[in-house]
Amino acid sequence: MTVETQTHKAGEGKALSSRRVLANAIRALSMDAVQKANSGHPGAPMGMADIAEVLWNEFLKHNPANPKWADRDRFVLSNGHGSMLLYSLLHLTGYNLPMEEIKNFRQLHSKTPGHPEYGYAPGVETTTGPLGQGISNAVGMAIAEKVLAAQFNRDNHQIVDHFTYVFLGDGCLMEGISHEACSLAGTLGLGKLICFYDDNGISIDGHVKGWFTDDTPKRFEAYGWHVIPKVDGHDPEAVRKAIQEARSVKDKPSMICCKTVIGYGAPNLSGSHDCHGAPLGAEEVKATRENLGWTHEPFVIPKEIYAGWDAKAKGATAEKSWNDKFVAYQKAHPELAAEFERRTQGGLPKDWNAKAEEFIKSVDAKAETIASRKASQNALNGYGPMLPEFLGGSADLAGSNLTIWKGSKGLGKTATDGNYIYYGVREFGMSAIMNGIALHGGFIPYGATFLMFSEYARNALRMAALMKIPTLFVYTHDSIGLGEDGPTHQAVEQTATLRLIPNMSVWRPCDAVESAVAWKQAIERKQGPSCLIFSRQNLPHQKRSAAQIASIRRGGYVLSETEGGQPQAVIIATGSEIGIAVEAQKLLSAKGKKVRVVSMPSTDVFDAQDAAYRESVLPKGVKRIAVEAGVTDGWYKYVGLDGKVIGLDRFGESAPAGALFKHFGFTGENVAKVVEEIL
Repeated sequence: MTVETQTHKAGEGKALSSRRVLANAIRALSMDAVQKANSGHPGAPMGMADIAEVLWNEFLKHNPANPKWADRDRFVLSNGHGSMLLYSLLHLTGYNLPMEEIKNFRQLHSKTPGHPEYGYAPGVETTTGPLGQGISNAVGMAIAEKVLAAQFNRDNHQIVDHFTYVFLGDGCLMEGISHEACSLAGTLGLGKLICFYDDNGISIDGHVKGWFTDDTPKRFEAYGWHVIPKVDGHDPEAVRKAIQEARSVKDKPSMICCKTVIGYGAPNLSGSHDCHGAPLGAEEVKATRENLGWTHEPFVIPKEIYAGWDAKAKGATAEKSWNDKFVAYQKAHPELAAEFERRTQGGLPKDWNAKAEEFIKSVDAKAETIASRKASQNALNGYGPMLPEFLGGSADLAGSNLTIWKGSKGLGKTATDGNYIYYGVREFGMSAIMNGIALHGGFIPYGATFLMFSEYARNALRMAALMKIPTLFVYTHDSIGLGEDGPTHQAVEQTATLRLIPNMSVWRPCDAVESAVAWKQAIERKQGPSCLIFSRQNLPHQKRSAAQIASIRRGGYVLSETEGGQPQAVIIATGSEIGIAVEAQKLLSAKGKKVRVVSMPSTDVFDAQDAAYRESVLPKGVKRIAVEAGVTDGWYKYVGLDGKVIGLDRFGESAPAGALFKHFGFTGENVAKVVEEIL
């Protein structure tokens, strides 16, 4: 079968032939890199090469010399298994991704890992591979562009004006998260979000007609998208016209449904799942070269083809044009221009630290006994006026999570200058969208749900940690303390398992002061996400010195010291159990027992402290007891095998919170009893 007879008639014409040669460079690099690695997915890059050639050569606004240019278009390869498509594009258009990295595809320490990894190769906008999350990240990027434009653009000064383009496949559309994110995208009218559906009818198991028969165009029309169906993905003119049409629609995101042949050009494997996730094989690679008319050796690209792809000059011109616009903007709106630069570069206001510390002092002075979720809302009210980059939200639980602060304004299709997103019941979608907002830049995204429903969103949390991006995940109703809703809603293992995610910072504060500090630390953390975990029930204020307040940021500190020298035992606790630990200390003190109480709102932050500090808080040779209303395993590294953990290695019950705490042994009396037993 020749290339022409797969989807086109012979005699395509000079222009198409020229474009096909450029696209064939992607096909050759992709099949050769996968073949050399003996691992990978050649089918999608070969099938989408023609679409990519038109988009990248005619429409995509980018500068290979400055991959972080603020007003670049964003390109997301949601079907991340086809990573060689992206790597080929970056290499060919002039990014700092040399051929040696293409040859090192999927090898240790290369910039070309099996799936695109944010922070490895320049031009990779997000880590993709877990299907459906790339398109969800892209929704977040499009939201960020829309809000940033509303906040900063002024008459005759359009400094924020870029598109978000997405490639996605059947797998992304089968994943439920695509429904969550794309439904919201339609509701918000994200007109600068343009997606290309690679409708090749193939997934790993074979032809998808056996398990995926959705009418995708109608599905997206129902979401409120502009849909362009039945586009021949191997006809550059058809693709070009579809992109032009999509760009002209300002009030709806667009889905361009492209019929393609997976593995296009492979004479024996194209159109088959056999080329989806495995090398073509040496003989098929040779036959594909002949079929495509590609006469060059592996990893050899002729100068004229490089010249046809090179985007450096065009990119430099585009960025210079924007820079000129920004200079004019600076003259007309100097304060806005400075704020735009600060926010897009990820810096905090100059007076941030001083004002934040003053707020924390004011919280301590109030000494309120309130639920830590309310303390969280108070922190938002305290920090919000300082941080116009806050872009908050909740998964249909705003009244319970208390994520709306006095300056919150809802974002809508026409209310584009809002700073609060009503995500609806879409925990996974919300979390991945927030990741996209963080990746885009210019905002500090936070979003909330009940701690139990972090389970719905878990993979997006992992992706945030993997990408080292500062997304803020807010979780309330953190334990059996939520009471009557019962075990379906009572988090038991969630806090512990969140702590297991590498590079995830987890805070479970015990009162309003710790809540304010936790928010400050999360806001300042730029190399990874944070989970802020809050109670439904009221928690008593704990008295502290200024030095103790300063030590909260170290993750663990001595909250209440024993009188009269070295303690006989240390009680470590977090969150709502701190009040119980302090009560136990008082009971033990009355009996002459010397007991120290350590508050450890963030185990990961405490673990990162120097050994001397950790020893000063948890001295060797002193018996230790940990108290937390959750699973116990993670606490044994602090208490040792000769210590005790008062926790909950079972599910909860439906009852008032007070009754549950007493029933499961979370009382001062029981904690004191256990301390006496180990002494």
